[in-house]
Amino acid sequence: MFEDLRDLYQEVILDHGRRPRHGARLAAFDATAKGDNPMCGDRVQVFVRRDGAGRIAEVGFEARGCAISIASADLMAETVAGLSAGEAQALAARFRDMARSGEGAGDDAAIERLRPLAGVHEFPSRVKCATLPWHALLAALDGKGEASSE
Repeated sequence: MFEDLRDLYQEVILDHGRRPRHGARLAAFDATAKGDNPMCGDRVQVFVRRDGAGRIAEVGFEARGCAISIASADLMAETVAGLSAGEAQALAARFRDMARSGEGAGDDAAIERLRPLAGVHEFPSRVKCATLPWHALLAALDGKGEASSE
């Protein structure tokens, strides 16, 4: 059973890495930030459009990097739509903890959607690949133009 789940998660990562649904610059956006991981060459730029209430209406991204980084950006874009900046920041912290430990805090739909990336904890150098898009998102929400992979 564990192998079947691992295979499913791997397929989700490969699918989103090869065919990202949100992998494009938004036509109109309110905030953007770039992230760069010089250790492996991953680069991402995140574009955020907010709705009239200030919530995240849509996220798009342009990326060059590994399947993990691109899949993380794509899954992130799906899960943060509709959230406030504070809710997105809290989800980013939970995702970072899951990427580092393999354990997901909470059982809500957002963490379940991101769970395929929990396996990066087994490969410490890949944690930065998975978290880079999230750092860029937080930088965009904070009005900063760039984010580091730290």
